[in-house]
Order: sequence, then structure tokens, then C-alpha cells
Amino acid sequence: QVQLVESGGGLVQPGGSLRLSCAASGSGFSTNSMDWYRQTPGKQRELVATFTTGGSTNYADSVKGRFTISRDNAKNTVSLQMSSLEPEDTAVYYCHAIVHNRNGDYQYWGQGTQVTVSS
Repeated sequence: QVQLVESGGGLVQPGGSLRLSCAASGSGFSTNSMDWYRQTPGKQRELVATFTTGGSTNYADSVKGRFTISRDNAKNTVSLQMSSLEPEDTAVYYCHAIVHNRNGDYQYWGQGTQVTVSS
């Protein structure tokens, strides 16, 4: 069993910054991919930032130039540096991973961390 544990959410003023982190724990697995989603009440969960199969990054149009995703493959961690935050960025942010073990590939989600951008 793999667990994704997120940290770093909170309340920030517009224009401020936050850094979210996610660590995958367990045994006997490797992470094929790790990325970030977010969700607001009444809306579908949306992809915020991810890595392509070629290793480059891909972002939702609404966060391009403001958010940066990074990953440490050795530690099975992924982070999201968020800058120039806007009230529209308020959401629950979820870490997502595709994990491989001897039985195959599995999808996991973190518990979610609240980000609130407000003055």
C-alpha cells in the first residue's frame, strides 16, 4: 500500500506564495508519475501541473508562469511552488501518482490540502 502525504497549504494574501509538497511512502514500489490537481466546490478536479513522458513540464493555462512543479525521483516526492497567487487559485490541491509494483500500475491520491487566497 502506498500513501501520499501532502503539506504546505494554508491562507495567503493575493500576490503571495506557497509551496506544496507531497511524499509517497510505502515499500516495493516506484512512481511512474506524480502531479498536482485542484478542485473547488461544484467543479471537476482539474490538472494543475504535470510532467510529460519526455520529462518536461505541463501546466494549466491559468497557472502558467506562476506555478512550478518539481520532483525528486529518488525520494518519491513532488512539489508545487505557487507564486503571484490569485483568489481564483483557492481550492483543495491534491497530489496524484501512478505507482508501479510487482502486480502492476495503480493510481493514488493524497488527502488534499486547502489553499485559500484572500485578503
